[in-house]
Amino acid sequence: MNIAFIPARCGSKSIKFKNIKLFCNKPLIYWSIKALQESSMIDEIVVATDCNKIKKTVEAFDFKKVRVYERDKLNAEDNSSTESVILEFLHRENFNDKDNFILVQATSPLTEAKDFEEALIKMKSDNSDSLLTCVRVKRFLWNDSNEPINYNFEKRPRRQDFSGILIENGAFYINSVSNIISSKNRLSGKISIYEMEEYKYVEIDEDNDWIIAESLMKKYSKINKNRKKIKVFLSDVDGTLTDSGMYYSESGEELKKFNTRDGKGFELLKKTGIKVGIITSEDTSIVERRAKKMKLDYLFQGLEHKGKLDVALEICKNEGISLEEIAYIGDDVNCIELLENVGLAACPSDSVLSVKNISNINVMTKKGGEGAVREFSEIILSGY
Repeated sequence: MNIAFIPARCGSKSIKFKNIKLFCNKPLIYWSIKALQESSMIDEIVVATDCNKIKKTVEAFDFKKVRVYERDKLNAEDNSSTESVILEFLHRENFNDKDNFILVQATSPLTEAKDFEEALIKMKSDNSDSLLTCVRVKRFLWNDSNEPINYNFEKRPRRQDFSGILIENGAFYINSVSNIISSKNRLSGKISIYEMEEYKYVEIDEDNDWIIAESLMKKYSKINKNRKKIKVFLSDVDGTLTDSGMYYSESGEELKKFNTRDGKGFELLKKTGIKVGIITSEDTSIVERRAKKMKLDYLFQGLEHKGKLDVALEICKNEGISLEEIAYIGDDVNCIELLENVGLAACPSDSVLSVKNISNINVMTKKGGEGAVREFSEIILSGY
């Protein structure tokens, strides 16, 4: 049995609530769990936390292999070691001594399912007791005594002729349950090294690491691969183009507040040849006037649930495209079916939880009516 274990405590000092801060539009911890979930060789995923907020976030992902372990707060303090919570957990559980225990760091979001699988295979092939991950870095290292560590400066090698040095990147570690209990360490006995790609060296500890890691994720990951070019951009209204507030004049006339930056987003998309439109459950003259002012290509009002998907399919037929070429942003349960079927889906940051937890949805940093639609349009314009 292969058990994956992700420690995730509340008290991150450098970046507050780091483990659930949005990284590439998903909570940071989501990416490690997703990679483990996608591996056929991982049997169980345990997230050990002392934080109710992290617990609720992880449970909302609804990954089948995952369970949350509520760690002792004494093993979640600033000076607590990772080994302390591992041993706490193993002493309370009843695993087989020979089961593989995989310590996974949520701060290494670039790790993929294949990494876990290849590492497990390598460990078995090497007949080793434990394994750690490293990356090969071609850098010349010096010590505090002003002496070179890994090369002769008098015969400086060319980069292509230099083998470099292996550096521990902290992505994950593998050991048996019995070895960890007896050695009280994540590594013991004969140790194997699983070498990962150099770009997976990054581990998120500081704000700058975050920026670098997100850039690398967008460049190397499968998030945006094989996506078709967006041909039509559609948006919901209440809670997306507006703030969900209900406003009335003294005469009882219904009012809505729109954000001009969102309107500019529609305009910029149209200039690139992307058709734009609104699909909404409401049916008001206010929305009709707003759509006319923004010169939208499509406006469909008074639709609920399947009605939105049916309209999107109608647009596809009219444009000669597929749902994969449609982008849609919505915020509530009546948007879910359409969001689950389009090529690119997004929601404002204050959307209902069931929408935010849709697989592969892009959660914006802006709220509805406060620029979320503009933010999504800029993602599309940047090539996402």
